[in-house]
Amino acid sequence: LPEVPTMAVEKVFVYNNTSIVQDEILAHRLGLIPIRADPRLFEYRNQGDQEGTEIDTLQFQLKIKCKRNPQAAKESSDPDELYFNHKVYSKHMTWVPLGNQTDLFPDADFRPVHDDILIALLRPGQEIDVLMHCVKGIGKDHAKFSPVATASYRLLPDITLLQPIEDEAAETLQKCFSPGVIEIQNVNGKKVARVANARLDTFSREVFRHEGLKNLVRLARVRNHYIFSVESTGILPPDVLVSEAIKILMGKCQRFLNELDSVPME
Repeated sequence: LPEVPTMAVEKVFVYNNTSIVQDEILAHRLGLIPIRADPRLFEYRNQGDQEGTEIDTLQFQLKIKCKRNPQAAKESSDPDELYFNHKVYSKHMTWVPLGNQTDLFPDADFRPVHDDILIALLRPGQEIDVLMHCVKGIGKDHAKFSPVATASYRLLPDITLLQPIEDEAAETLQKCFSPGVIEIQNVNGKKVARVANARLDTFSREVFRHEGLKNLVRLARVRNHYIFSVESTGILPPDVLVSEAIKILMGKCQRFLNELDSVPME
């Protein structure tokens, strides 16, 4: 969450903004739009550097103006029919190569991760004309650089049926757990419950509300089996995020070992 780097909008140069969204709010909204650009291709910008270069900066332009639709029906009240460009989306952001970036990244497709992120609403005559500089950063400095929406872990559930559960009791047991946890098999003409996939369980403990079932099921957790869930914002795939995070952790461990080696022994 805090230390895998990404590219995000850091500087917003506002040339014209006649929308109802204030410049500061507009800049903040632009900063939170995830940018599809591999941060491993870029360097960190030097502190105090205002201009940026092709190796540490991505430049985007957002220039759009709302106009009336002369073909709209007179009785219409739908803004989608009355106006052109009245909704400003992230798809309107266009990459403007800096320096020799066209040669450095000939196959690059730098753009927002999602095209349908709403930035602002306009009315006829209103326009937005801004230039954005994206730089490399980490979530520890600002949340906009975090490549992960949610990261969590839990222990693997362990569900044990202490004795056979059949017929109506089996169907009731199945309803007590998440879909896919308990399945019902037909054995010798009887419906028999069995644990199909304990991993899908969310530990609702609904089964303990039923007097006839609560003593027939044991819920536990496998103490050395962790399930990690990593939801990416789309900048990098989850497997790459985990790999990069492990590299950062290994680097921290190595620095710590180097510090220990450098301490003189008494």
